[in-house]
Amino acid sequence: MLSPKVETALNQQIKMEGSSSNFYLSMAVWAEQNGYAGVSEFLYKHSDEERFHMLKLIKYMNERDGNVVIPSFEQPKSDFSRVTELFEELYSHETAVTRSIGELVGVCLDEKDFTTHNFLQWYVSEQLEEEALAKTIMDKIKLMGDDQSAWYHFDRDIANLTVTSAADSAQTN
Repeated sequence: MLSPKVETALNQQIKMEGSSSNFYLSMAVWAEQNGYAGVSEFLYKHSDEERFHMLKLIKYMNERDGNVVIPSFEQPKSDFSRVTELFEELYSHETAVTRSIGELVGVCLDEKDFTTHNFLQWYVSEQLEEEALAKTIMDKIKLMGDDQSAWYHFDRDIANLTVTSAADSAQTN
């Protein structure tokens, strides 16, 4: 059984993950409408991943007899001036998600809910990977500047971009 504080915090994270899915979906639509096929494919995939993260939380709460509250979502931003702005906002959003997960982990520790704490370690690792990926993209964007040829290659290659986080590297050694 989940404590009321943990239940509330999990429901807040469900909303965060669902909002993330919608935000990335909105970004994908903008990218597709503006001729960035690779960027849109990348963002459609990430929208699906965020929805998966939300569903994983929902299923966990159901397994623990929690009261899941399916939230309504605010309409995400849908207009961006350029791809750089889009990825700046993506990076900022990922750092906000990391903080949110950290707060949720803190609630679990305060409540001595070690089962949920253990379950959330997957999210902690996932966020490390997500932030590393966003940072890598921002680094590439800085290197490209206004070079249109570089942007063409970036758009072509981003759909397959992956990053191994420090946590993943440590586990393979």
